[in-house]
Amino acid sequence: MADVLIAGGGVIGLSTAWELAQQGVSVVVLEQGRLGQEASWAGAGMLPPGNLEFAASGEPSLRALSCRHWPDWAERLHTTTGIDNGFRNSGRLGLFRDGESESELSFWQGEHIVADHLSQAELRNVEAEVGAGFSEAVRVPEFCQVRNPRHLKALVAACRIAGVDFREETAVTGWDMEQGRVVAARTSSGSVHAGQFVVATGAWSKPLLEAAGCLVPIEPVRGQIALLKTRPGLFEHVLEVGSRYLVPRSDGRIVVGSTEERVGFTKNNTTQGVQGLLEFAIEVVPALADAELERCWAGLRPGIRSGLPVIGRIPQTENLFVAAGHFRSGLQNSPGTGILMRELILGQSTSIDPGPFSVTSRVDSNSTIAVE
Repeated sequence: MADVLIAGGGVIGLSTAWELAQQGVSVVVLEQGRLGQEASWAGAGMLPPGNLEFAASGEPSLRALSCRHWPDWAERLHTTTGIDNGFRNSGRLGLFRDGESESELSFWQGEHIVADHLSQAELRNVEAEVGAGFSEAVRVPEFCQVRNPRHLKALVAACRIAGVDFREETAVTGWDMEQGRVVAARTSSGSVHAGQFVVATGAWSKPLLEAAGCLVPIEPVRGQIALLKTRPGLFEHVLEVGSRYLVPRSDGRIVVGSTEERVGFTKNNTTQGVQGLLEFAIEVVPALADAELERCWAGLRPGIRSGLPVIGRIPQTENLFVAAGHFRSGLQNSPGTGILMRELILGQSTSIDPGPFSVTSRVDSNSTIAVE
């Protein structure tokens, strides 16, 4: 019997498993499909900076904790597995039209993160291929990126080396409980016993939490992405316009994303969605009109109305935890989430205040817990 059973083999479940296994905890991960092949794989791997010293609680603190550990994680994963996850500092430009940059500049500077304003002439000097429709930019030089598939491959390999027991094609469907304590996870192939349990099933977390009396309105939000291939070095920075982006890889690939569509568990690409992404890419970098469209895909992000993931123990239970609802920030905040989950499960001092992420911080007056 494992010490900890984790339902979900995406980046959150894998990061939690790796953190626990490195401290000698026996871990089993049950994944309904293939490890790391859902939203974790589908993302663009953008890693915004953070500053723990000046981060307020909640999202800034989780982002800052993750940012602090990304370089170390990348190095240790490479040393342990021989897999380079593509972590690098590429910088980022937020592109704007007609004097819209002030609030974003204030956001970064409010956290004492290096950011500077670029005029149109300065923008052209930094990235000559950016379209003429953008009059200014906010540059964040400490912005990094990672290649999602490579990072997930490295995490799986590191977890195996650390002794994690993986069981793919094994969906958790419910819980066997005795007096407020989970004793086993129910699966199609029988019950699996453990000492403690974690729900990290992303967009599929809602029914598992409801089975424990916890109503968390996590819903799938489809994101479509296109991958272009062009000459390496066409541009260097991550380019963002609102919620859409271009992420340049060192080999000339460009990740273009992303849509936000509430269409249930439908995970296909659509002509309208892909067309919008391609038009956006050409608007931002006109030279991409000649790029090869290599492939398209879609993922289902775990959306939650509060904007913050739910991380912590389910109050009606002694030993059931949740780490879900990260929406667009699952991969970027996975090191911090894995660390915080390890600390909570093992009763250790926490690196950041877990209060804003807890279920109890968002309990209503009903007897059944509802996270808003």
